[in-house]
Amino acid sequence: MSSQIKKSKTTTKKLVKSAPKSVPNAAADDQIFCCQFEVFGHVQDFSGVFFRKHTQKKANELGITGWCMNTTRGTVQGMLEGSLDQMTDMKYWLQHKGSPRSVIEKAVFSENEALPINNFKMFSIRR
Repeated sequence: MSSQIKKSKTTTKKLVKSAPKSVPNAAADDQIFCCQFEVFGHVQDFSGVFFRKHTQKKANELGITGWCMNTTRGTVQGMLEGSLDQMTDMKYWLQHKGSPRSVIEKAVFSENEALPINNFKMFSIRR
C-alpha cells in the first residue's frame, strides 16, 4: 500500500510539472489588486496644479479604478485597483510624472493586495 501512495505522489508531481505555463499567467493577468497611495510635494489644486484631475485622467487611460483626494497635510492620497501591469504604470506616473505643474517629492504605496472583485466601478475625485 505504501508503494502505491508513493507512485501516486510521483504521478501527481509529473502532471503538475508538465502543465502548460500559460495557465498560471492567464490567471495572474486577470487578477485584480489594490493599494493605497499618498503623494507628497506641490500637489494640491489651490495653485493651479490640478493633480487630482490629472490623476483621474491617467487612471482612466490605464483602466484603473479607485479614488483620490486632497488631505489637510497638503498631500494627495487615494486607492488604486487594477492588474499588476496597470498598477505598475500608475505608480510610476504618481512617483515620477504627475500633473504638468506639480512637483513630486515622494510617493508612498501600501503593499499590493489581491482582490476577488473590484470595489469601485470608476476612478473618482473625493472632496
